Amino acid sequence: MTSDLTRVAEESAKGGFFLIVGSFFSTIISAVASIIVTRLLGQELYGQYALSLVVPQMLFLFTDFGISQGIVKFAASLRVKGETAQMTKIIQYGMLIRIIIGCAIFFVNFTLANQFAILFHNRPEIGIYIRIASFSILFQVVYTTVTSAYVGLDRTEYSAFTTNIQAISKAIIAIALVLAGFSIFGAVISYVAGYLIGGSIGLVLLLNIMKKHTAKDNDNIGLAGSLKILISYGMPLYIATLLVGFIPPYQNFVLGIFTTDAAIGNYKAAANFITLITIVSIPIITTLLPAFSKLENTTNEKVQTFFLFANKYTTMLIVPIVTIILAFSNEIVQIIYGPDFQTAGLFLAVYCLLYFLTGIGYLVLASMFNGLGETGTTLKINLITFAILVFLSPLLAYFCSVIGVIIALITSNLIGTLFGVYAAKEKYQVKFATKSIIKIYVIAAISTLPALLVLYFSPLHEFVTVILGGLLYLVMYLTLIPLMGIIDQTELQTVTRVARRIKPFSPILKPVLKYEQRILNIHKRKS
Repeated sequence: MTSDLTRVAEESAKGGFFLIVGSFFSTIISAVASIIVTRLLGQELYGQYALSLVVPQMLFLFTDFGISQGIVKFAASLRVKGETAQMTKIIQYGMLIRIIIGCAIFFVNFTLANQFAILFHNRPEIGIYIRIASFSILFQVVYTTVTSAYVGLDRTEYSAFTTNIQAISKAIIAIALVLAGFSIFGAVISYVAGYLIGGSIGLVLLLNIMKKHTAKDNDNIGLAGSLKILISYGMPLYIATLLVGFIPPYQNFVLGIFTTDAAIGNYKAAANFITLITIVSIPIITTLLPAFSKLENTTNEKVQTFFLFANKYTTMLIVPIVTIILAFSNEIVQIIYGPDFQTAGLFLAVYCLLYFLTGIGYLVLASMFNGLGETGTTLKINLITFAILVFLSPLLAYFCSVIGVIIALITSNLIGTLFGVYAAKEKYQVKFATKSIIKIYVIAAISTLPALLVLYFSPLHEFVTVILGGLLYLVMYLTLIPLMGIIDQTELQTVTRVARRIKPFSPILKPVLKYEQRILNIHKRKS
């Protein structure tokens, strides 16, 4: 890659590191708390708790209008141009607009909670929990706007800190209240309190940062101007996000009709482990948006080169994570949740197949289109995905229950991604590192062999066996990557330069890069 593309990759990697670290610790904290709460409540009460959050989560989607993603893009671009006064106003007015909308949506949820419980779930007894959960809308608006601003300001370490505060607060309060006997009520209260505490602390920190960028009097962008800028860019993304955001609630709605509370509990238990994948995938998507934004006025050749690089290395990171979770799905569920959740392992294994679409651009295409201003294409992708999912979910759920809902999700995303590939090739003539990507999938599958041998023949405790199998998988995968020619000397040097820019990450990655270099040297001598 050229020096400017390398610089973009370095900045993206640095921001992505803090987001991944923050996401990792917050996910671990949330997962541990969720496991404890799940075991304390049991599968049926946990299923009711999950359903209690469906309506507030669904209505929260109406508070954004693409403003959050607009803040990320324009805060980053205006900061690079040195227009910090306008940047400050964009963030301030974006926050104000979202708070006003959030208050209106909260009122609707709070007032109609009982009706929603009957209409969407046919469970009038959870109306009180839906009403309590409605308060989360107010605080989640502040929380998500703050974290978006941090990404745009290139202060992702603050985003990571805020995310962890939210997770820790929710975990402590949830465990304490459920243990105290408050059951579902306590779990819902903790959900609200997490956003209240995280959003409040994050807002205080953001205001302190923005004091350094006081707006000038002659900057007359105003509320209307800020709203126009944010909405014109973000509205297609908002509609797209709205459609995607409706998918989990819609799935829950379908499951509530065609399955039992126990099946929903098993499905939710399996879905909790998918967060292990999103620890890596969401930071990648988040940091690639501003990265592609920096290429908006460059040539198609640079876009093609960066897309190929981003998609290849995203696949290298995601596919092995998915493969090892798939291989140990039953054992992971049994260790964490115990024997009561008998079908969660199967649900987890099938759900993992969604992320095998990464190689064809599933995680990178949207960031590319959004960063380059092609938000209409992102909208088309999500319209296709949503329409197919809405049609297939009840049909397949009727015949296959939870498995049918998951298959509908995978099928709809496959078709939507293929449309995105077509659009990217037509507009930017993007290319895929096809041979390398195929090799990545093959290596990921082959690397499971020693891990599975340990799993089936080891006399050790199941937990120790899974850990040992995971380590063997990692060593096998890292060994085969350079041997199969997926990464060469030039790419390894680029990755090494990127790693050096991320001081906290460098000591962790340094031994891995040295190992890769040693394998490359051995392979070169033998060749």
